Amino acid sequence: MFIWEALQDLTLIILMVCAAVSIGVGIATEGWPKGMYDGLGIVLSIFLVVMVTATSDYKQSLQFKDLDKEKKNIIVQVTRDGYRQKISIYDLVVGDIVHLSIGDQVPADGVFISGHSLSIDESSLSGESEPVNINKQRPFLLSGTKVQDGSGKMLVTSVGMRTEWGRLMVTLSEGGEDETPLQVKLNGVATIIGKIGLAFAVLTFLVLMGRFLLQKALHSNITDWSFSDAVTILNYFAIAVTIIVVAVPEGLPLAVTLSLAFAMKKLMNAKALVRHLSACETMGSASCICTDKTGTLTTNHMVVNKIWICEKSKAIETNDSKDVFQSLIPEKVYSIFLQSIFQNTGSEVVKGKDGKVSVLGTPTETAILEFGLHLGGESAHYKESEIVKVEPFNSVKKKMSVLVSLPAGGFRAFCKGASEIVLEMCDKIIYTNGESVSLSADQRKNITDVINGFACEALRTLCLAFKDIENSSKDDDIPYSSYTLIAVLGIKDPVRPGVKDAVRTCLAAGITVRMVTGDNINTAKAIAKECGILTDDGLAIEGPDFRNKSPQEMKELIPKLQVMARSLPLDKHTLVSQLRNSFKEVVAVTGDGTNDAPALHEADIGLAMGIAGTEVAKENADVIIMDDNFSTIVNVARWGRSVYINIQKFVQFQLTVNIVALMINFVSACISGSAPLTAVQLLWVNMIMDTLGALALATEAPTDGLMKRAPVGRNANFITRTMWRNIIGQSIYQLAVLLVFTFQGKRLLKLTGSDASKILNTFIFNAFVFCQVLLLILIYSFQTTDCKMADILFIFIVFYIPDIQ
Repeated sequence: MFIWEALQDLTLIILMVCAAVSIGVGIATEGWPKGMYDGLGIVLSIFLVVMVTATSDYKQSLQFKDLDKEKKNIIVQVTRDGYRQKISIYDLVVGDIVHLSIGDQVPADGVFISGHSLSIDESSLSGESEPVNINKQRPFLLSGTKVQDGSGKMLVTSVGMRTEWGRLMVTLSEGGEDETPLQVKLNGVATIIGKIGLAFAVLTFLVLMGRFLLQKALHSNITDWSFSDAVTILNYFAIAVTIIVVAVPEGLPLAVTLSLAFAMKKLMNAKALVRHLSACETMGSASCICTDKTGTLTTNHMVVNKIWICEKSKAIETNDSKDVFQSLIPEKVYSIFLQSIFQNTGSEVVKGKDGKVSVLGTPTETAILEFGLHLGGESAHYKESEIVKVEPFNSVKKKMSVLVSLPAGGFRAFCKGASEIVLEMCDKIIYTNGESVSLSADQRKNITDVINGFACEALRTLCLAFKDIENSSKDDDIPYSSYTLIAVLGIKDPVRPGVKDAVRTCLAAGITVRMVTGDNINTAKAIAKECGILTDDGLAIEGPDFRNKSPQEMKELIPKLQVMARSLPLDKHTLVSQLRNSFKEVVAVTGDGTNDAPALHEADIGLAMGIAGTEVAKENADVIIMDDNFSTIVNVARWGRSVYINIQKFVQFQLTVNIVALMINFVSACISGSAPLTAVQLLWVNMIMDTLGALALATEAPTDGLMKRAPVGRNANFITRTMWRNIIGQSIYQLAVLLVFTFQGKRLLKLTGSDASKILNTFIFNAFVFCQVLLLILIYSFQTTDCKMADILFIFIVFYIPDIQ
């Protein structure tokens, strides 16, 4: 199939016709087998070009299949063999119990077992935008749909191609990758040059035919035609075809594909999975990165670092013994505190086959549960009360609530979440004796100061609260007021090693880094300063303040904006839109949650987290950062810049070769009636140039110097003035050398005899090849925009003169 596609090239079809005619005429004029040499030479060149192209395309398709498989490799949490574990979606089997939460993709068809407020978006299958509520009356879940709200467990009933989604996929043919913007731009360049080449070819053929007819009219009867005249016209046609072959830079798209595929493979080894081919090159032009905090700038392994309870703050060390942990909590508050941890959670304490206890869930929930275990609590002890209603955490409410029925009768509501939101819901506080007392204005102010103090130490703060309800039923909503505050937790998420250096690299490269997070502004500012994002003249703002600004006010503050805290998904989306539309910046956005999907989709490059990211976030991203590390994002930008520079180098190389070859044959044909470079020779040069030349230049690894340049603008010309200067200067130099030998070669080299022309043409071809080899070395050695004409001319003279002599 790939060989057949390669044979569809118009230039190759013309060459095949030319080869057939050349073989026929050659045998008729020079006999067998001498008459076949030229024709067979063209056939061999066509064969090599087709095989190289087909093999390259085939290998590329295999690589994309591997990337596609990796892209669809979703990690799911299941209960199997009696304990909860993480497995690949490819290992999922009928009978597994899958745990689902907000943002997850349903990995197989199954039946709902249990859950709370589970709402499924089935638009990918049904086309209906209205979410479907899953419960015991409507228990069926379908593969490929997404969890919009709530949580639950499902029993897998069918997997793979036997699912509803699988049956749908069987009926669809797999679509290919879209062309990247750079490929589109280069295809346009190739088309224009091809048209110029065609015009030159037609002009050359007309000039040669005009000269031939004029000579025939002057020196013989124009009506007398012989077989040799037909051969001469055929040679003129071959010269015209040769000019077309040389002019069409068919290696440009191949060079882009090679460079991008090479970069994708290297990035995959460096923990970055590129989902869309264009993201590689676009990331090289990024002028702004809007990053979240947790998991990207930080390690995403949280631990409870401080606790405020019963009006006392206490620091916690991870190496403290269980007795030390237990002494932190007053005895009469101990039970209610552990209930608030173990009953109001979306995570789970699991025991593996080896008996080792671990916690599965989000990093924040995991930190709280681990703290509860250190206090001597056991989740099983606090599961006796039935959980009758759950409001899972989401980015709008910024809290999670549960309603449980008490063994003695009545209900109790637990709530945890963003400190200022939960504190606003509380009107009481628990004391050391376990009793709830009214919360005074001074106490509220004191607690606010504690929260701000924790935040200034780069701690994420959460409040735990409860409320006893006597006159209620299972159908009532979970209350939103009159809670009793239990404790304020300060959770530490250390900054990742290397992040500060990575941010410094971005700033040196002209890439502005902005942190957008849902955290408290003091926490956000502390982390941003630690990472080097927030500077003295930078601006930190809260989401509500940002969204209330007028468009004009936004335009004034965005250039200084470095940190946005307590942001909603819409705030992040608005910021990205403003940066792209008003400031014409190329924006990269990182995200891990379902709420980040709109901003990821709006950005030029969406970067989803591979570990903490939900399937919705990954699906809307262009690149998946497999290790959730900001340093990996900088590596993607470095490779993106390398791709752009490498393609510029190849374009400079190929255009110089094309211009020289086209002009030498055109000028020579018009003046002398023959071309020094034959079709076979130029096909050979083209094949080497389009494959090995592209491979050499398009697969060069990035250097640190690339991150000391300003990013390429959105509307910047691909072929820069410096490149044009180098191309034209190099072309003039090569043409001067080759034309001198074309018209004065026999005299300079003192060639005589019947084979003088063949020796001269061989010399010209070798000089032409040496020019291109040295040109390749020069372009490989110099950065495109740093290459100076004086250097080029000096090295050309030093290297060429001995060869010429």
